[in-house]
Amino acid sequence: MRSTIPPQSGRGFQLRKGQFARVIDPQGQQVADMWAFTANGDELDWLSTSQTRDITERLFPKPSECFYSEKGHPLLTLLEDNSPGPHDMLFPPCDTALYARAGLHNHPNCYDNFLGALREAGMTTPVVPNPVNLFQNSPPQPDGRLEVFASKNPPGGNILLRAEADVLLVLTACSVDYHPTNGDKCTEIVIEING
Repeated sequence: MRSTIPPQSGRGFQLRKGQFARVIDPQGQQVADMWAFTANGDELDWLSTSQTRDITERLFPKPSECFYSEKGHPLLTLLEDNSPGPHDMLFPPCDTALYARAGLHNHPNCYDNFLGALREAGMTTPVVPNPVNLFQNSPPQPDGRLEVFASKNPPGGNILLRAEADVLLVLTACSVDYHPTNGDKCTEIVIEING
């Protein structure tokens, strides 16, 4: 299955354990915010960037390593990284407050797009976890500052994931269009699911 997430929007995708998902940036320089949720009965668990950093002891997994849940369970394995990176696991999703600080009101944002995708899947969550910001070029600087530069991802840059549990994978095509994050314009993200 191949699906397109239009610019400044988000969608949820059901992945069964063992399925593969390739997240593709067709035009280049577009960030994709990524979340994953799993449910065991009434017990909800989700991809945790802080647990992933702690367990892998790095800012972002390398191929063959996993993204872990809030409860420390492997949810997704990063099988391939066909992009120059870096990716980000420090920044929250863009939201209405971020745009309001920039004087932009009623702006599309990843926070609301995530919640919309979750509602469409019939799921709710007590918190909005921080996402994995795929293709986002925001490496920590030597002085400790966090700066967001234009994504270095070329057209077609992609990653390949394997689901280690049945998950709802939520992806947004990041909405930032006034900062260099997405190369000064927002474009689509494509997902291919196999297996």
